[in-house]
Amino acid sequence: MADLPLPESDFIARLTAAIEKNIANEQFGVSELADEMSMSRSNLLRKVKKEYNLSVSQLISQVRLTRAMELLRTTSQNVSEVSHQVGFNSSSYFIKCFREYYGYPPGEVGKRESTSTIPVGTLPDDDDRKTSSPQPRPYQRYIVIGAVILALVIGAIWAWSALRPEDEEKSIVVLPFKNESSDSSNVYLINGLMEATLNNLQQIQDLRVVSRTSAEKYRKTSKSVPEMAKELNVRYFVEGSGQKIGDKILLNIQLIDATTDKHLWAKQYRRESKDIFELQEEIAQNIASEIEVILTPEERSRIEKKPTDDLEAYDNYLKGKDLFYRSGRNDLEASIPLFKKAVERDPEFALAYATATMVYYYLDIFNLKKEHAEDIELFAEKAMLYDPKSSESLTAKALSFAARQEYELSIPYFEKALEYDPRSGLVLHFLTEFYNIHVPNPAKYLEYAIRKVQVDNAIDSATRSFNYFHLSNALAQTGFLDDALRYNTRSLQLNPKNFFAGYVRAYIHYGTDRSCEKTKAILLAEWKKDTMRFDILQEIGKVDFMMRDFAGARSCYDRAIPIMQMFGMDIFKHEYLRIGAAYAHTGDKAKADYYISEFKRFADNDQTMYKDMFLASYYSLQGDNAKAITHFRKFATEQDNFLYWLLLLRDDPLGDNLRKHPQFDPIMKIIEDKFWKKHREVKERFEDDFKNL
Repeated sequence: MADLPLPESDFIARLTAAIEKNIANEQFGVSELADEMSMSRSNLLRKVKKEYNLSVSQLISQVRLTRAMELLRTTSQNVSEVSHQVGFNSSSYFIKCFREYYGYPPGEVGKRESTSTIPVGTLPDDDDRKTSSPQPRPYQRYIVIGAVILALVIGAIWAWSALRPEDEEKSIVVLPFKNESSDSSNVYLINGLMEATLNNLQQIQDLRVVSRTSAEKYRKTSKSVPEMAKELNVRYFVEGSGQKIGDKILLNIQLIDATTDKHLWAKQYRRESKDIFELQEEIAQNIASEIEVILTPEERSRIEKKPTDDLEAYDNYLKGKDLFYRSGRNDLEASIPLFKKAVERDPEFALAYATATMVYYYLDIFNLKKEHAEDIELFAEKAMLYDPKSSESLTAKALSFAARQEYELSIPYFEKALEYDPRSGLVLHFLTEFYNIHVPNPAKYLEYAIRKVQVDNAIDSATRSFNYFHLSNALAQTGFLDDALRYNTRSLQLNPKNFFAGYVRAYIHYGTDRSCEKTKAILLAEWKKDTMRFDILQEIGKVDFMMRDFAGARSCYDRAIPIMQMFGMDIFKHEYLRIGAAYAHTGDKAKADYYISEFKRFADNDQTMYKDMFLASYYSLQGDNAKAITHFRKFATEQDNFLYWLLLLRDDPLGDNLRKHPQFDPIMKIIEDKFWKKHREVKERFEDDFKNL
């Protein structure tokens, strides 16, 4: 993909303008700035780091503080008023940041009019001196202020990058803690302390924390720290071991610099069980202090937040959570009584409600008959009632909508959950799946598939293979077929048994060379590996249908449908029109009528962007071209996030009648133009992400 960077001056000017526009919004951070710049979050972080040797949050702070200095010098507003106007909700934190940046507190600005306002550590400009000039007119004053702010920010960035030593991104992994107690039943407590340490560190925006799932891979490893560091791409390691003796907890924590394999810091904590929350806070803050990351008041507040005041409730929660991570059906079922005990002890224990919601959701996934809908609804509502600002509560609420198949309503809650926990593999998993299947949006699917690969870059090979499958599928849907094939190959190299990657590969080849014969051959090879794979059999039927081999398609459907029904997985309603048409072409009117009418019911109730496309296909098959072209036109003019495969409509037998309409080609041209426009936008936005995967 061609690189299309902004010129450096334009880039910093746009960055500064975007921050200035939102300067009073305390919540305006890295993700929001990335959206303003039409860049991915990781792309923005890398570009700012590469160009200016600053983190994005440092850049945002510099713009805020530069504006604060200008307001303090040119207006009569006090420190508190200015701090809020430039996006600092805490005046004390504003004063601290201002002092660190300028070398003196904001209250002394008026007393230092004769001194430079260049930040500490920067080089003064020869022209940066007071002059006696006429008072500018109002409109001139704002132009001058804007120019001064931009100049100061650019100057500060230049000076900062020139004077600061080149440093690596602050990244850390918390390895599984070892239980040194003779009582193996205490494992859940030691695991809980490890997870709490990891979760607290994840609250710090400027610290990249490797996920628990990735760290778990090294529980029984014999690899050295440098070997693990190379695999995980991290700078710091936290090792821990502990035991519970009566009512006391003994915990040993070590911080290791992976670049030198040296212990930077070690501490032994002896606490009573009742002080477990203070212990968790202290560990995280000690580590943050040692590696010199700054905790904002909001981050510190989240770390210090106690999930419950009832220690017995928390003990039951930890036991339940330990079973939840084992994830077997029996483990999930055994965890429910423990979560119920936790909320009986503390009826406002949001984290226990949220985790129980996830357990119920997974239990119902395993059930053909959904048994826990009411439990999911109740526990999710309780979680949100008692802590609406936690990633876990928001995830629980999203799952409550998903359990009712209201997937579009789930999305905002998942995305909000990701704001609180940007590296949550669980939330990224759901967003990837939902944007692929339930709320199809190829560009968003690609965005979260990329983030999932980035978060899970050190996880086990099977999971990484699955992540690369999603990435290749998302790339194919957005028209990047060469890239899709490359990541599909990587997926199969990591796990040759990844059957999802296997049959998606067939369609990537089809998109490239339009050969139905080659596509069918690849699908047949995949199906022969497991002849119970009704999903692949259904895909072979689809290819036969595209080749107008309707008897072959019917034969595949005749074999696939009974297996699908046996497993209770009616997952191909979007294909019912094609199935019905195959039966119609081969003379089975009863089955044709059934599947075609079921498709119409599905299309009428569909909530995705493709509803009108489905209805256009239905009316085309019925020969009602007036209605078909009406829905086709509506689809083309109202939507702009099409799948690549829609560009193949010119070959689909379902569209035979529709293609006879004189408006088909002009409308199809609109679809094609809008697809490739979106394709170019996606290409520009994720350019650097592809290079760094």
